[in-house]
Amino acid sequence: MLWSILKILAFLAVAAALAFGASWILATPGEVIIAFGGREFTLTPIGAIVGLVVLLVAVLVVLKLLGLLVAVIRFLLGDETAISRYFSRNRERKGFSAYSDGMLALASGDSKGALRKAQRADKLLDRPELTKLLTAQAAELGGDRGKAFDAYKNLLPNDRTRAAGIEGLARLKRDEGDNDTAMALAKKAVALRPDNERMLRMLFELQTRQRDWAGARETLNAAMHARLLPRDVGTRRDAVLSLADAQAATAAGEQARADEAANQANRLAPTLIPAAVLAARAQTRAGNKRKATRILTTAWATAPHPDIAEAFAAIEPDETPAQRRKRFATLVSAAPGRAESRMVETALAIKAEDFPGARRSLGSLAEDEPTARNLTLLAAIERGQGAPDAVVSGWLAKAITASRGPRWVCTNCTGVQGAWTPVCEHCGAFDTLDWRTPPHAEDQDLAEAAMLPLVTGAPEVPPAATTQAPEPESKPEPKPAGRTPEVEDAVLASAADNARAAGAG
Repeated sequence: MLWSILKILAFLAVAAALAFGASWILATPGEVIIAFGGREFTLTPIGAIVGLVVLLVAVLVVLKLLGLLVAVIRFLLGDETAISRYFSRNRERKGFSAYSDGMLALASGDSKGALRKAQRADKLLDRPELTKLLTAQAAELGGDRGKAFDAYKNLLPNDRTRAAGIEGLARLKRDEGDNDTAMALAKKAVALRPDNERMLRMLFELQTRQRDWAGARETLNAAMHARLLPRDVGTRRDAVLSLADAQAATAAGEQARADEAANQANRLAPTLIPAAVLAARAQTRAGNKRKATRILTTAWATAPHPDIAEAFAAIEPDETPAQRRKRFATLVSAAPGRAESRMVETALAIKAEDFPGARRSLGSLAEDEPTARNLTLLAAIERGQGAPDAVVSGWLAKAITASRGPRWVCTNCTGVQGAWTPVCEHCGAFDTLDWRTPPHAEDQDLAEAAMLPLVTGAPEVPPAATTQAPEPESKPEPKPAGRTPEVEDAVLASAADNARAAGAG
């Protein structure tokens, strides 16, 4: 607003000055005499000013005409003029139009159209950093790896396109299965651009697939330093890498390093089940039983798991069934009512030969959510309470064909694994295993489906018990609960026989 007022005031001042000057010149007496070529021209002051303005305009017109004449002469001599620049701009406009059409075709998945437009743009434009990249991406989308490889190689000499060329070559090599070459190229790309999120992600993926945990940690630190990952995601991945390092050290017999890495993983992710198990075992070996108990209880509260219960039992391996049942109350109370907690309570009651208590702990779990484990537990309860063999065999037959319940399931490919690993054994994805019920039917391992939980401390089935099925009695005599100390062996043997019979059939 103020600036507009100032401009208006300035305009009025100039107009007033011009008006005053014109009136002053008109009021001034005198004349202007111009003598030239023996002739004299007499002009009034205002006429002299008008003549001077006309002369200036004429000079400007003459200069423009002279410039036009020079341009025509230069055009005739072959020099670049506005005419040639017009054709160049028209060619460039068509080239960029073809390039933009190629980008749109690439985004829509039309590889052939994108490649055709890329070739046209390459002819019209002198911008190889654009057209070669479009050609490479279009060829890669269309599956023409040879052309894509050559196009990406053509990007390497140019400093502006070298990173894009290396990235494309790394991607092609990874898809071909040449992980070593792909990893080397990815490292070069990251060296050129440390904040390249796609290359950092690819390098991390390749390093984890190759079990290069140290290199993967360096890549993770680089991504965290560039703020390309949320802090919680980075912390979780760091914990998984520490856990992977602990497993590798254990396999190599380096127990001290394994324990240190396991404790580090548990500090970073207290609810990561395998880390809690390894850390608790490390603390148990060090004599820190209270800390081991705290670690396992924390993990159990979030995700009850049989491995946690097994590690909890290993804290006091020589306790009696009654003592173990009492000590496990702390663990079970961390996640009351959960299916795993109820099965642990049931197994402990069976071990203590408290079959009515076991039945109360199990409740309707076997009927509501039947799995091989809780059905086998129910068969053990029935045998312990003296039920006929037909009833026990019926529950075991259901256990053989029932779901195995929660497993380690990959959230990326839904593949099922028997044990946790840092990288999925099926698709190679990192940290994608989750303890849950598989979304699809899985192949049943009949012998494993009949096993009781290890937390009860039940001895393994003797070879003789699993090689020959016992002849069922025509009139089985009920067995008192207090006189079946080896009920787990009988149930396991019967389950194995039923599994073998089902497999043979």
